[in-house]
Amino acid sequence: MIPLVDTYGRLHDNLRISVTDRCNIRCFYCMPETGVKFQPRDEILSFEEIERFVRIAVTLGVRKLRITGGEPLVRKDLAKLIAKLSAIEGIEDLALTTNGVLLAEHARDLYDAGLRRINVHLDTLDRERFKQITRRDDLAKVLEGIDVAQAMGYGPVKINAVAVKNLVEADIVPLARYGRERGIEIRYIEFMPLDSQGLWERERVLLADQMIEMIQREIGPLEEIPDRDPRAPATEYRFADGIGRVGFIASVSRPFCLNCNRIRLTSDGKLRYCLFAIEETDVKSILRGGSDDDVRAAVRASVHAKWIGHEINSTQFVPPPRPMYSIGG
Repeated sequence: MIPLVDTYGRLHDNLRISVTDRCNIRCFYCMPETGVKFQPRDEILSFEEIERFVRIAVTLGVRKLRITGGEPLVRKDLAKLIAKLSAIEGIEDLALTTNGVLLAEHARDLYDAGLRRINVHLDTLDRERFKQITRRDDLAKVLEGIDVAQAMGYGPVKINAVAVKNLVEADIVPLARYGRERGIEIRYIEFMPLDSQGLWERERVLLADQMIEMIQREIGPLEEIPDRDPRAPATEYRFADGIGRVGFIASVSRPFCLNCNRIRLTSDGKLRYCLFAIEETDVKSILRGGSDDDVRAAVRASVHAKWIGHEINSTQFVPPPRPMYSIGG
């Protein structure tokens, strides 16, 4: 097997799969409150097509999968897909990212299907600010979902929090304390230009260094954890007192493009070599009318065409034509 290596020497073994572009909340930095046009259901990949793609990807060296959306738990019978994917020989890691609203309801079925790792998207522990960000009053459901997942034995459960300046400063420290109390790693994500409404400005990005300073001032010193996998997107820290850890995905202030090992499959069957890619490869048409070798060739061509990285910090940066919910988190 020839590994999936691009022209910059980056090995790709991590596949993120969006199973739907639909979502049950409306985070302002991701999608409008109304008027969102979702993909027709017949344009969305079936579970059988996703399973076939993953089996082909494994022959190219893919070992890690993450299921995303939209909100993946709104996809009917998702546990059936989890069972299919967890049974594929060669997959070493299977995880899911969710907003947590439906997690308490589905945690048992997902666990029984083979899922063990969950990331929950949660920007705030404040009910009013949660409503402001998501345009929904579902904080209690999310917190219940986290509790249920931990009680069931999922591990590790992590929380992803998007950091928008002049909005969530008051949430940085409470989230870190919440994580310390419950053994949950909080991962703070710098606000990225992936909204569908053109709201992003660099001045609205709460930077990783600013958040680190807040946490150290209010809680205590942080020590960077030596990264056992330099291709991981988060820079992780542990508290010097030994209780808890936090991570920072600093795509804006500390781009990690040169270590990227990820490819992405959208819910409508487009393969993307970067979250910010302008171009994408239609593998759905190949899955529906071509051979496994044709799919393999398309994946290799996509990885070979991968650019050196996004240009968020450059005047040449062009936002991707799709918003985050359509690409997959």
